[in-house]
Amino acid sequence: MPGFLDLHGRTNKAVRAAADARIRRHGLHLGQDHLLALLWAQDGRTPGELAAALEVSTPTVVKAATRMSAAGLLERRPDERDHRLVRIWLTDAGRALQLPIEQERRRLEEELIADLSPAERDQLLAALAKVHQAASRLQQDSV
Repeated sequence: MPGFLDLHGRTNKAVRAAADARIRRHGLHLGQDHLLALLWAQDGRTPGELAAALEVSTPTVVKAATRMSAAGLLERRPDERDHRLVRIWLTDAGRALQLPIEQERRRLEEELIADLSPAERDQLLAALAKVHQAASRLQQDSV
């Protein structure tokens, strides 16, 4: 399947652009919605915990958290037990974005797969999961 990498690259770029446009409507940059989603699920995580869950570096999370803190969405506070640790907490403004962001993501997903039958949707998700597993294995093998 020689065209897979090209098609995947073009598809990924188009989907990311569409998602970025939707997320920007809410004053966020692409990726910040993922950080918020982790905090909506469990507030008060450390940058390292967030980085591991997002599969990015801790400095990447710190940079995003700094921007989001300046925007009034997050706040950083020392850990109550270990003052060497910092924990990231949602503000009311950050919590208020949960419903609109989740709705925006659902709408975008539905629009992207609207032309697929239920069976095709299932097949696509199954195939993407297998590709993700293979890519993860290759990534681990190269470390």
